[in-house]
Amino acid sequence: MLSVHSVAGQVLALQLALVVLLVLAAGVALALQAQGASLAEAEQRSVVAAQAFAHAPGTRAAMQSADPSAALQPKAEEARREAGLDYLVAFSPSGIRWTHPDPKLIGTHVPGGYGKALAGKAYTSTSQSALGRAVDTTVPVTDSRGAVVGLVAAGIKVQRTNEWALQRLPLLIGSAAGALVVGTAGAALVSRRLRRQTRGLDPAEMTRMYDHHDAVLHAVREGVLIIGGNGRLLLANDEARRLLDLPGDAEHRPVTELGLEPGMAGLLASGRPATDEVHPAGGRLLAVNARPTAPYGGPAGSAVTLRDTTELQALTGKAEVAQGRLKLLYDAGMRIGSTLDMARTAEELADVAIPRFADLVSVELLEPVLRGDEPAGEHGPMRRLAVRGVPEDSAIYRVGEQIRFAPGALLTASLADSRPVLVRDLRTSPDWRAQDPVGTQRVLDNGIRSLIAVPLRARGVVLGLVNFWRAETSDVFEAEDLSFAEELAARAAVSIDNARRFTREHATTITLQRSLLPQTLPAQTALQVAHRYLPARAGVGGDWFDLIPLPGARVALVVGDVVGHGLHAAATMGRLRTAVHNFSALDLPPDELLGHLDELVSHIDTAEARTGGGRDDDAPAAGEESREQPAAPDEAYGADAGAGTDEVLLVGDSSAGITGATCLYAIYDPVDGRATLARAGHPGPALVLPDGTVSFPDVPVSPPLGLGGSMPVETAELTLPEGSRLVLYTDGLIEDRDRDIDTGLALLRTTLADAPDRTPEQTCTAVLDAMLPERPGDDIALLVARTRLLAPDRIAEWDVPSDPAAVGPVRSACMSTLESWGLDGIGFTTELILSELITNAIRYGAQPIRVRLLHDRALICEVSDGTSASPHLRRAATTDEGGRGLFLVAQFAQRWGTRYTPGGKVIWTEQSLDEAPGPAAPESDRMDALLDRWDESAR
Repeated sequence: MLSVHSVAGQVLALQLALVVLLVLAAGVALALQAQGASLAEAEQRSVVAAQAFAHAPGTRAAMQSADPSAALQPKAEEARREAGLDYLVAFSPSGIRWTHPDPKLIGTHVPGGYGKALAGKAYTSTSQSALGRAVDTTVPVTDSRGAVVGLVAAGIKVQRTNEWALQRLPLLIGSAAGALVVGTAGAALVSRRLRRQTRGLDPAEMTRMYDHHDAVLHAVREGVLIIGGNGRLLLANDEARRLLDLPGDAEHRPVTELGLEPGMAGLLASGRPATDEVHPAGGRLLAVNARPTAPYGGPAGSAVTLRDTTELQALTGKAEVAQGRLKLLYDAGMRIGSTLDMARTAEELADVAIPRFADLVSVELLEPVLRGDEPAGEHGPMRRLAVRGVPEDSAIYRVGEQIRFAPGALLTASLADSRPVLVRDLRTSPDWRAQDPVGTQRVLDNGIRSLIAVPLRARGVVLGLVNFWRAETSDVFEAEDLSFAEELAARAAVSIDNARRFTREHATTITLQRSLLPQTLPAQTALQVAHRYLPARAGVGGDWFDLIPLPGARVALVVGDVVGHGLHAAATMGRLRTAVHNFSALDLPPDELLGHLDELVSHIDTAEARTGGGRDDDAPAAGEESREQPAAPDEAYGADAGAGTDEVLLVGDSSAGITGATCLYAIYDPVDGRATLARAGHPGPALVLPDGTVSFPDVPVSPPLGLGGSMPVETAELTLPEGSRLVLYTDGLIEDRDRDIDTGLALLRTTLADAPDRTPEQTCTAVLDAMLPERPGDDIALLVARTRLLAPDRIAEWDVPSDPAAVGPVRSACMSTLESWGLDGIGFTTELILSELITNAIRYGAQPIRVRLLHDRALICEVSDGTSASPHLRRAATTDEGGRGLFLVAQFAQRWGTRYTPGGKVIWTEQSLDEAPGPAAPESDRMDALLDRWDESAR
C-alpha cells in the first residue's frame, strides 16, 4: 500500500484530485452539448415538416377553396403525428387558423410574429405558442404569381427537446464514470512507477540520500562534470574545479565561456562520447571520458570524468605530429591540381608544403613534359617551374631556368632509379655538392641544411623532381619524413600528368581549330572587314566566322557557335563551316541555307546517338578509375576550369554528341546596300550607322541548328547606308558567368557608340578591350564589316523585249559601256556571252528580261528573266544544230552560274579583268579555236 507520507503517495493524491475535477468539467460540457444538439434537431425537424406540408400537392388548392379547414385539418394531423411534431398549423394571411391539434382553436387568431413569412420568407424561432414555449418554423404558401395565400407553422415544444437531452444523460454519466476509472488507473500506475523509482522513500529520506551522494562526489580524486543537453555546466566536483581551474560561478554557465582550451571546450559542448581523449588544460594533459546520460534514465546531457595524464605529454607530441601530417595530406589532395596548368600545379605543391613540412620547395619538370609529351629514354634537361620559401635565391636555380645534372650526380641517380634521396646534412654530402659547386655553396650560405628530393612519377613514368629543403633553424629531415614526402609527391604527380595530357590535347585541338578557321579572308570590295577569335581558357570551343564572296559582287557573312568544347566541337565546327561554303556555292538565300544546315546538324546528332559517340583512347573507360589516384569530381579538370558542364570536358573527349549549334548568316549586296539576314538561335547583330547611332536590328530568331524540327526560318532585310558597320559576334562576347546578356549588350552599345569613325580593326580592338572577361569561359568570335556601295557609274542595266531583233541593240549598248570602262579588250568574249544569254532568255524565258553589267574586281554579266527553269551545260553531238551556247559561255567566262529570285532567275558570268586576250590575236583565229572544240578526232 502507498503511504501518504511517501513521495509516491502524495503524488497519487494530487493526481486523483485533478482527475475528478477534469471528469466533472467534461460531464458538464457534454450535458450542455447534448441539450444544444437536441434543440438543433428540433429546429431541423420543424423546418422539414413545415416545408414538406407547405409544398405538398393540394395544399395551395385547399387554402384557396371555400372551406380550407375541412380540406386541411385531416392532412395536417396525419402529417403532425408522422413527423413527431407537437403542432402543425395552417392559417390564412390574416392570421385565422385553419388547422390545429386542438379543434377548439380552429378559426381563432394566431398571435403576431409571422410578418417575415407574409413577405415570402420562411423563418424559424423559439417563441410562445398556444401549447407552450416551442421551436416554431413558419413557411409561406404562394400562388403562381407569388402572392401569399396561406402559411404553415410547425413546432416542437422546448420541454420535449429537454426530454431528448435527458435520454442521453445515462450515456454521459457512463462516459464520465469510465473516464474517472481510466484516470484513476493511470494515476495509480504513475504512482506505482514513482514508488519503484523512489523506493518508497519519503522526502526526508531522499534528502539524506542526496547529501550522502554529494559527499561521495566531492570526495573522489577524479574530476566529474555533468553537462546539460544545452551545453551548460550543471555540476562539477572539487577535483574537476582544480584540474580545469573553474571559476566559482561556473555551474549553469555554458562550457564555452569558462576559459577552457578550445579542444576541451569543443568536446564538452558537443555532447559526443569520448574515451580517454587527451586534451591540454592549464599546462596539464587530461584524459577525458564522456558518456551521454540519457540512455541510463537521466535527462539529455553528458557525464564527464577527467584524469590527469601529464606524463603522456611526449606521446601526445608524436600523435600531434602524425595528425598534422594527415591534415597536410588532406590539404594537398584538396589544393593540388585545382587547374590543368602544369606551372600552377607545381606552385600549389610548393605552397602546400610550406611551412608545415619544409622551409623551401622547388619543383622542376622534364622538357618533354612541358610540351605535353611523355618522356622516353634517358632523362634530359629539366626546367624549374616553382620555388617557394625564404628566400627564393637560396635555390641553385631560379624559376624558368634550365637544369642539367652532371652524370653520376646524386639527383641524376635519383631520376634514373626513380627513387627518393634523403640528405640529412648537406654540408657533409660531397655527392650533392659535386653537381654544381658554385650553386650548392650559395644554398649553404643561405642557411639551408637538409634535403629530400623525390621524383615525380605517374603511370610508371618520371615527369620531374620535387626538392624539399629545411633551414638550419628547423629540424633536419629524418627517415620517417621520407615516406611522407613520397606520398605528397605521388599526389602531385597525378595532377601534373593530367595537366600534361591536357596540354597535349589542347595543343592538338588548337592546331585543328586554327586549321579549320579561315587563315585570311578572301579579297572583295563590298565590305571592309576585320575579325578576332579568342579561345576559352577552359578549352577550345566551336565558334567560327567566315566571309564568302557571292556572285553579283555580293558577300556572305557568317558567325556560328557549336555547343561544347574540345576536339569534338572543333571538328563539328569544321564540318559546319564546310557545309556553309557548299550551300553558299549554290547561292541559296539565308533562310534556305539555314534550313539545310539545320537538317545536316540533325543528321550529325542522329549518327552520334546511333553509334554512341567516340572515346578518347587515352582516358579511362566508363566505370574505370586511374590506378594512380581515385576518381573525383572536378579534380582532374581544375576548380577554375569553368563552372559549366561544357567548360570542364577534357580536351579530346568526344563521348558526348553535340546537342545543337547556332548560326547567323547575312548576305550584303553593294549594288543597293541591302543586307538580308537570318539566324538560328544566335545573338542578333549590332548596327552602327555613319552618324554613330547604334541599334540591334530585330532579326527573327529560329531554334538552334539541330533543334529546328523543320520549322521555317524567317529573314530580315536592312538597307544600310555606305559606311555603316555591321557587328557580328558569338555569345561569349556579351555573356559570362559574372555578366548577364542584358548587361553585355548595354556595354557593347556603349563601346560601339564611343567613336563612330573607327575602322573595323579599331572597332575590334576597342570592343575586346572593353568587354573581354578576365578569364573567358567561352570562345569569342567577332566580325566587323564596314559597308561600301558600288559606284553608280560602274553599274549598267537594260530592259530587253521578247524579240530576237532586240539582241543587237542591247549588245551594242553593252559594248559601248565596256569601252567607257576601258574594257574593250574583253569586248569580243563579252559580246559572245551576252548574245548567248540574251537569246536564251528571249527564247526560253519570260518577261521581265533584264541585262546588268557590274564593273567590280571582275566584269559581271547578269541576264534575268521571269522563269525558274535552269539551263544545263551539255555536250552537243556533231549533228545537233544547237546546244553549244552554254558550252561557249563556260569556256570564255571565268565562272558562271544561276541564282533564283522570288520573281525568276538570274544567269551570271564573271570575267577576269587581267586575262583579256591580247589585241594581236585576230578574230578569225579565235573563231577557229572555238570550232576546233567540236572536232570529232578530239573526242
